[in-house]
Amino acid sequence: MYEAVMIAATGLTNQQRRLDTIADNIANANMTGFRASRLDFKDALYTAGIVPAAPRTPDGNQQKGHGVATAAITRETRQGSITETGGHLDFAIEGDGFFELSDAGGGRMYTRGGNFYFSNVGDGLALVSANGYFVNDADGNAIIAPHGTSGVSVSEDGVLSFQTTDGQTAQARLGIYGFRNVMGLNAAGSGNYTESGISGEMFTTEGARVMQGFLENSNTDLAREMTLMIRSQRAFSLASRALTTADDMEQLANNLRR
Repeated sequence: MYEAVMIAATGLTNQQRRLDTIADNIANANMTGFRASRLDFKDALYTAGIVPAAPRTPDGNQQKGHGVATAAITRETRQGSITETGGHLDFAIEGDGFFELSDAGGGRMYTRGGNFYFSNVGDGLALVSANGYFVNDADGNAIIAPHGTSGVSVSEDGVLSFQTTDGQTAQARLGIYGFRNVMGLNAAGSGNYTESGISGEMFTTEGARVMQGFLENSNTDLAREMTLMIRSQRAFSLASRALTTADDMEQLANNLRR
């Protein structure tokens, strides 16, 4: 009876994790550049149960499962839809790759969200993300536009050109990087990610196209997420009933001893 309770408990626990993952995807459905996650299951440990009437051989043993376990939480890599905004500091990447960001402490993050803006710094205008992180160039340094910048343009290969009020032009190249295993990136919040031992080290991508005046939407498929949520709720309800049935059976067995 105790095994029945534990097996049902694994179902409840892991379906709750799936619901949490779905809720996160739905909550970030409108976040620029967000990548949806998916929770995958696997069978828990199997043990051999000896069947008295069968010969004591591997073929004669009955495999007994112990519920379900979380196999992995993977990130969807498909590109989200691209929407035209007309903003001069709105950039979308068509193809593989991430913009590189850095915080005040030098920590590096990567994002597909290209809704940038200018922030005043001592020696110019820093290009920053929606969360206030510096946008890095191809050399890993923060991109600083000169004071008096009146216009910005970007080529498809990521070269930024800043036009100033005195007719001068300055340039910088956006740092756009890829990873061997994008699914292994660690979520850092607000659509930002950090590299991990599973993702591998970043490398400069080739073939990615930068589009000015466009933003990439979240790749969350709301219809799919709603379908998965209904399925998970049904599975959670089934595991709950199994737990209740196991508890009733234990109560009945205990009462027989009186």
